[in-house]
This record gives sequence, structure tokens and C-alpha cells, in this order.
Amino acid sequence: MMRHPEAGLFPVGFLDDDQSKKGMKLLGLPILGRINELGKIVKRNKIDEVLIAIPSAPGKVVRRVVDLAQESGVKHRIVPGIYEILSGKVSISQIRDVDVEDLLRREPVRLRIEEIARYIEERVVLVTGAGGSIGSEIVRQVARFRPRRVILLGRGENSLYLIEKELQQSWPKLNWRTVVADIRDREKIEYVFSKYEPQVVFHAAAHKHVPMMEENPDEAVFNNIIGTKNVVEVSLASGVERFVNISTDKAVNPTSIMGASKRVAEYIVQIAASQTGAGKSFVSVRFGNVLGSRGSVIPLFKQQIQRGGPVTVTHPEMTRYFMTIPEAAQLVLQAGGMGNNGAVYVLDMGEPVRIVDLARDLIKLSGLIPGEDIKIEYTGIRPGEKLYEELLTAEEGTEASKHEKIYVAKVTSGTPEVVFRKIEELVSCAHDRNPECIRRVFKELIPTYMPFANNQ
Repeated sequence: MMRHPEAGLFPVGFLDDDQSKKGMKLLGLPILGRINELGKIVKRNKIDEVLIAIPSAPGKVVRRVVDLAQESGVKHRIVPGIYEILSGKVSISQIRDVDVEDLLRREPVRLRIEEIARYIEERVVLVTGAGGSIGSEIVRQVARFRPRRVILLGRGENSLYLIEKELQQSWPKLNWRTVVADIRDREKIEYVFSKYEPQVVFHAAAHKHVPMMEENPDEAVFNNIIGTKNVVEVSLASGVERFVNISTDKAVNPTSIMGASKRVAEYIVQIAASQTGAGKSFVSVRFGNVLGSRGSVIPLFKQQIQRGGPVTVTHPEMTRYFMTIPEAAQLVLQAGGMGNNGAVYVLDMGEPVRIVDLARDLIKLSGLIPGEDIKIEYTGIRPGEKLYEELLTAEEGTEASKHEKIYVAKVTSGTPEVVFRKIEELVSCAHDRNPECIRRVFKELIPTYMPFANNQ
């Protein structure tokens, strides 16, 4: 602020919960008191704005400051969190309004940087679904570790174009190539692998919208299962060193077509792991909902608030696990470096959050009153949805890994012969556009699959 007077911000003092600092000065400015004293300090000093400048503060600290600032009727903004800083996105111009992501912040992940660098540095890295919210963040995080080349593979040219523009600006020295391809096209995938010879593959391409896949189960089979099978088998044949499949908590005791298709994708990766050579690693990483990703609830709520409401929530008790996109991507990179061939890793997702609480937070952050300015309506659980997501099946359990935020699920798949025979049956059902046939075969392949269990 002192270096940039044109920003129109004049610092008055600090708040700090360390009582021993009270009365001290920093950069000539006094430490005025503790955070809980915000109200009276704002009044006494005629403060116009409170700036939250603790990039690593967990969500409960941010929430406390926001609540106190709102009670005092004072404007409040925030310095971006540690994950945004690691993505290289921070300057004084990026001081911004508090967002719901800030209220859900958790303790920053401590990455074992050398473990990640060891398998990415000077390697050719291919990312499927590279234009998507998770895939593009994996690309950003990979760029930090000096890969020899990054291959951006995706189907949507617009989203690929956007990540291209970002790389040109933020990583001008990065060697990258864009490939427009559909993972269902086996010949094209084989061509891409023979041309670029990737050594590390992050597989993020997938259909992930639960109600949409209930309506289009054939597409879930073709994309999430056959597409994954293509990428995995070509990776295996090409001698890929590390393969990381992005999975989901919806693969656990699946009630949805999407979740079941992702569970079968995990099986495919595990079977490949049993066939790969020494020193190579094929793994899956499971996590919950990602804040701000396409199709997530936050952008929908924001649109509904902008329109004046109502905000629609399916059920008052519906909960979900959430993490930020950069946090998820960093833990995916970490899991890829752990080298436990065949593992299904489960990320520590923290505590589940009630969706209705998220809705109320967003309404309040918009300067409005839930239930008065913006109504909340309950619409009922949709096909395939659960009230509560699970990160593990009851029979799996977890083992600790060497990283505090990553666990190893004890997952078993059927024999390769059974799995691939059932996949052939799924493909036959999908070609016939027969949803009931698809659900029947999923049930035979995944004993814990319970279609529409929540609606019965």
C-alpha cells in the first residue's frame, strides 16, 4: 500500500491475537489489539475497511473476521490464500472480496517438493482433460516443476484455448503442445503417445455431472470407462512411468451411474498396475467436491443470488466434502510421487459441510440476509445423489501413507477376466442405449452399487 498510493489504501494499524505484540509498532504502524476487539477499534479509529492478510489462515479464522466486520458495518476484503499465492496469482491488485472458498480454507498442505520434482522434472507430461477445472490446475502445478514438455490433451477447443493463453502469459518458457482429441478415439490416443512419448500421465478427462449421467448412462460408459481403458492400455504399452487417474468419492458405494463408471475406471487402473514393470506406478486418487469447478454448486448459487433468488438446495441435511482446486491438484501431484503401484489414494477432505450452510454463507457474503432478501428453497434429492458422500467403503478402511493428508484405501477389484468381460457387456448395453441393462451389469461388477438407493 505504501509503495502504491494510487491504490487509494491508507494503512492505519494491525490486529493480532498475539497479546505480547499489543502496543508494538511494525513499519511505523501500531498493533491496535486482538481480532475480537475489531468492533470497538473500527469505531475508535474511524476505519473504512478491514483487510484480512493471513494467506494460511484456516476458514474458521476468516469467518470470525468476516462476522465481526459485518457486525461493525465495515467493508472487508482479503489477500488470496496460500494456494493462489503458489499458483503465482498475487499482487496488490488482487486484494479481493472475501469468497466462500476463504471460509472453507483448511490448514495448508505441506508438500514434499523433492518427491514431486523427482518424477516430473525433465519428463514429458501428458494431461487428459487439460482444459477442465482440475486438468488445467494440474497443468499449472506441473509447470512449477520444470517438465521437459507438457501435452495438453482435451476435447473442448475453447477451454484448451484459455489454458493456452494463460500458459503464454504466466509460463512463457514452458514447452507445451495442445492436442484436440477424444479419449474414446483409440487410434488418435495411440498416435499421440507414439508422437510425444509421454512418461507421466494425469488422467482428468471424465463426465462428472451426476444427474446428467443418470439421463445419459451410455455416455458414462463410453467416456469414463472406455476412454479410461484406452488411455490406460496405451500408457501401459508405451512404458509410461507414472499414471495418475483422477477419481471421486462418488465411486464409493456408488448410487449413481457416474460413480459406478468411475469405480470401474479404478479397477482398470489397478489391473494395469499389476501388469506394469518394476519402478513404474499406476494409481488412482479419490477426492470430493472441488470448489469452483465446473458444475459445482458455488457458481450455481452465485447466479441464483444475482437473479434475486431463490437459492435452491436439494435437502436441508445434504452434506459434501469440499477442497479448493489448487489444493486438490497439489495433492494429486504428491500422490503421483508416492510410488505405491496399484494404490487408490484417498485425500483428507476435512469435515463435511452442509450445503444449506454454504448457501447461507454466500448470501451473507453478497451483503444480503438469508430468508429475507434471498429465499432458500428445498427441491428434493435428484436421481443418483446421496445425502452424505463417503470416501471409503466399509470394507476398505485405510492405511496411513507417508503424507499426513493422503491415505491408501484397501481396494480390491475382480479378476481381469471378469472385469473385462463385464466391460464388454456394458459396452453392448450402451450401444443398445439400454439404461436398465447398464445398471444390471454395474450391479454384477460392483456389489455395493445401489442405484437410486436414496430415493426408495
